[in-house]
Amino acid sequence: MTLLPAASAYAREVDWLLVSLLGISLLVLALVLGLMAVYVVRYRYDSGLDRGALATKTWRIEVAWTAATLLGFFGLFIWGANLFVRMYQPKSDPLTINVIAKQWMWKIEYPGGQREINALHIPTDRDVQLLLTSEDVIHDFGVPAFRVKRDVLPGRYEALWLRSDRPGTYHLFCDQFCGTDHASMVGTVTVMSGPDYQKWLESNGASVGLVVEGHTLFIKYGCGGCHQNGLSGGGGTVRAPSLNGLYNSPVPLSDGSTVIADDRYIHDSILYPQQQIVASYAPVMPSFNGVISEEELVKIIAYVKSLAPRVAEASTP
Repeated sequence: MTLLPAASAYAREVDWLLVSLLGISLLVLALVLGLMAVYVVRYRYDSGLDRGALATKTWRIEVAWTAATLLGFFGLFIWGANLFVRMYQPKSDPLTINVIAKQWMWKIEYPGGQREINALHIPTDRDVQLLLTSEDVIHDFGVPAFRVKRDVLPGRYEALWLRSDRPGTYHLFCDQFCGTDHASMVGTVTVMSGPDYQKWLESNGASVGLVVEGHTLFIKYGCGGCHQNGLSGGGGTVRAPSLNGLYNSPVPLSDGSTVIADDRYIHDSILYPQQQIVASYAPVMPSFNGVISEEELVKIIAYVKSLAPRVAEASTP
C-alpha cells in the first residue's frame, strides 16, 4: 500500500492532527463500549449482585472521564484552529498565480504571461498565492498531497496559499460536483527547485506579459477615460479615483469604512462598482459583469497593480 505523499509545509501537521483526533475518538469509543460490555456481563439478570446503591457511587468517575474527554477535544480544536490560521494567513512577498476554473478545466495564468491548462508549476520553499475564480459554476481546487482544498466561486476571488518542500508531480482535482464531466476536471501540480523553475519559465516565456495585455484591455474598455493611470496621466470627463499606487493602499469609502485595495477589491470594483463607493466620488461607474471575462480581469488587475504612484501625487500631503 502506498501512503499519500506529504508535499506541503503543513501536510504532516495536518496528518498528525487527524491521527490525534482519530486516536482520542477511538479511546472514548473503547471506554464507552468497554464499560457497557462490563456492566452487561457483571450485572446480568441472574448475577445476584445488589443494584440498590449504584446511583450514589458513580458521579466522581463520570465527572472525571467527561472532563478529560472535553479537555482532549478542546485541545484538538485549539490546535486545528491555529493550524488553519497559519495555513491561510497572507504571506509577505508571495509568488502570485491566477487560476481560472471552467467546465471542465483549470486555466493557469502566470505573472510573466505563461499559460497552462490543467497543469500548475511552482518552486520549492517559496510562498505561492493562488488567486482562484470561476467563469461558470462553483468548483473546488483540491490537492490531496498538500492537504488543501478551496472553493472556487464565480464572480469572486478566493486566495489559497501553498508552500512545498518536496519536488515532484502531484494530482489536482475538482472536489465539487460541477457537471456531467466533473470527473475529468483533473490536472497536475509540479513542484520544482528554484533554478529548474526559472528555467521552466524561460523556456515557456510568452511574447508579452499580463501587464502589457492588461494595458491593451484597459484602453479597449475605455477605463482611461475616467481613471488616471501611469501612462495617460490625466482623467477624462468623469471624475474617478486615480489608479496610480492604488494596489495594497487603503481606500476610504463613502460609508466611512476603509478597505485595502487588494486583488479581490479591484476585481469586485470592476464587476460590482456600486457595492463599495469611494469617498468623495459619485457612483457613476457602470458594471462590467458579463462584459469582461475572468481571463481579461486577470490581465487588467495585473496592469493596475503595476501602476506606481506618480511623483506629483506621492508628494501631495
